[in-house]
Amino acid sequence: HFFEHMMFNGAKKYGPGQFDKVMEAAGGRNNAYTSNDVTVYQDWFTPSALELIFELEADRIQHLSFDPKVIESERGVVSSERRTSVDADNSGLLNEQLYATAFTAHPYQWPVVGWMVDIQNWSMEDLKNHFRMGYSPSNATMVVVGDVKSEEIFRLAQKYIEPIPSHDPPPKVTTKEPEQLGERRVVVKKFAQLPLLNIGYHIPESANPDYYSLQVMQTILFSGQSSRMYQRLVDKDQLALFVGGGFSFSFDPTLFEISAQPKAGIAPQAVEKAIYEEFDKIKNAPVSDQEIEKAKNILLAAFYRQMKTINGRANLLGSYEVFFGDYNRLFKAAEMFNKVTKDDVRRVAQKYFSEKNRTVATLIPEAEAETPKAESSKN
Repeated sequence: HFFEHMMFNGAKKYGPGQFDKVMEAAGGRNNAYTSNDVTVYQDWFTPSALELIFELEADRIQHLSFDPKVIESERGVVSSERRTSVDADNSGLLNEQLYATAFTAHPYQWPVVGWMVDIQNWSMEDLKNHFRMGYSPSNATMVVVGDVKSEEIFRLAQKYIEPIPSHDPPPKVTTKEPEQLGERRVVVKKFAQLPLLNIGYHIPESANPDYYSLQVMQTILFSGQSSRMYQRLVDKDQLALFVGGGFSFSFDPTLFEISAQPKAGIAPQAVEKAIYEEFDKIKNAPVSDQEIEKAKNILLAAFYRQMKTINGRANLLGSYEVFFGDYNRLFKAAEMFNKVTKDDVRRVAQKYFSEKNRTVATLIPEAEAETPKAESSKN
């Protein structure tokens, strides 16, 4: 995550701030984001700027500047970002505690933004070693979508990317999270207006065949105001202000996350109980034909909407190549969604959503500490 900032702070040919200026002058723009598994850099530009983009990217991959003053400046920026998105954000703080509790061995226990003590203490050598390892061309997946010819892409890659020396890739994560043998709980006490509830269940990695069945189950339970969880917790019983659930692409087994905010006067335990009862219903009886068809239609509509845009296509192609091991599997995604049966939904609910496989994080409001009042006296 730190390199999301560093990668825009200058290299050999294009100095500090020039990456954005040069790209914008050519009609382009960019973005970047980091997950538990990948850092993604996105460039949008006109076809006439294609070679310029290759030149800009090659410059910062091969010759990124490690100016000590810039590093200290970005250290402050990232520290501030952590304070804003985690320390001062109840949802971010609770989510961090959920992962730190659910994972005892696997690196998913570490927050994407980093622990504050690490942000404040990593050295120049730490950063250079990480960059050398992670930003080697041999560790990158590049996706180009739009009005381009493959021959031109390969030519430019050979011209700008191939000459960059490759380094040893990051060591493979061989640690597998041990099977959880019982429910885990963590309580955060902090100033807040209302409690907050996060629940995580261990589920397999994206490449696992159960991915599509889990997506269908997630849609039935959590997608929209007609979903089972919304109807029960928000509409019918009026226990929660909101409820949501889902999971992200991942290299390794991850969490299916559920979040809910109890209404004023409602105990978190009541919300928990209702959530577990809805899971029990899906475990004990098949979902209806109408529900499963509706869920598939929602998923397929979202899939095709994403495929209609250049950005969506690039993201899906890259995600399937990286997380599923082959971008060609993208073209079978619709078929895989359509193959999911009512029995599949029931099976994954029974397999993964058990008491011993879950971690529960609850934020309990505390009264805000009073600010000491200044006292004055006249002598």
